[in-house]
Amino acid sequence: MNFNNLNQLYRSVIMDHYKNPRNKGVVENGSMTVEMNNPTCGDEIQLTLNVESGIVKDVKFQGQGCSISMASASMMTEAIMNESVERALEMANEFSNMMLGEDYNITDDMGDVEALQGVNQFPARIKCATLTWKALEKGFKESDK
Repeated sequence: MNFNNLNQLYRSVIMDHYKNPRNKGVVENGSMTVEMNNPTCGDEIQLTLNVESGIVKDVKFQGQGCSISMASASMMTEAIMNESVERALEMANEFSNMMLGEDYNITDDMGDVEALQGVNQFPARIKCATLTWKALEKGFKESDK
């Protein structure tokens, strides 16, 4: 598959997650709620999670923003569902590395997130892609206190 075809495939995966978001809404009686925004572009995200015995049993998001931030939220919720908090944080780290153009290891269990890899060519959009992942890290960090 040539670069243009791959680019088009990635674009269609991103648009599918944007137009048909997975896990959009609120986890009723969730054990964690975290909100973040990107004041630069106005993206806003709220994550609600139900974590039991260190496992993400349910995760949903709501918010508003560009196609990249909303697609990333959809992809992240799919990736971390039924994963351990430790594994979810590893995924967040690998995603961050990918966005920064550093060595990364996106595994099959992370679903469609690699479709966002091209975003790292647009520095202004990296914050859009990482917003939900940073919210996840913030939520887990605050729940440890």
